[in-house]
Amino acid sequence: MTYDSAEETRGMLTLYDCAGAPSPRRARILLAEKGVRHATLAVDLRAGEQYGKAYSAINPWCTVPALRTEDGAVLTDNAAIAAYLEARFPQPALLGETALEKAEVASWNWRAEFEGLHAVMDALRNSSKAMSDRALPGPVRYAQIPQLTERGLKRIDEFFAMLDRRLEGREVVATDRFTVADITAAVAVDFARVVHRVPGSQFPHVLQWRVALGQRPSFSL
Repeated sequence: MTYDSAEETRGMLTLYDCAGAPSPRRARILLAEKGVRHATLAVDLRAGEQYGKAYSAINPWCTVPALRTEDGAVLTDNAAIAAYLEARFPQPALLGETALEKAEVASWNWRAEFEGLHAVMDALRNSSKAMSDRALPGPVRYAQIPQLTERGLKRIDEFFAMLDRRLEGREVVATDRFTVADITAAVAVDFARVVHRVPGSQFPHVLQWRVALGQRPSFSL
């Protein structure tokens, strides 16, 4: 179903999604791990539908994912979506349970997003011809800065190294169980393929962790 079919999903929890894009994939995995039933409306990023009047009226930031609640409120980023779903569907707890766990998960989730996903974004958006005037997501046009491509690639390599160090002797990124930090880190690792960065044998702990995550049904989404 495409996003212009929104009337058919009125009164339902609805995810505005795009297959292949990393940010909505994080939301898909989170919803699956929570076991939350929802409708999905596709936004074609390649066709630029996110910038059209119909979708920008739903999400003025012109990004995916967005999550529309049953009462019509629209959450327009992964941070808000995770906070909402955790509060409404507290089990399994994916943002931590104790105060210290919540802090640990928040810290590592931020590191995975800033040092992993943002690094891939820099490398991709500053080198892709299709994004020549879209170096940052959102409605404002920003020119590419070619120097950020090389810096982004170096940051990805360092992210792999940091993550490997963290995962030595551990099965998950934060606390002692699967959390949203694993989701964000894994999506970052997977998305790095678009700029030809894949963790190799020098990162054995990352490889072992990623193989284990692949056994979770949510990671096939």
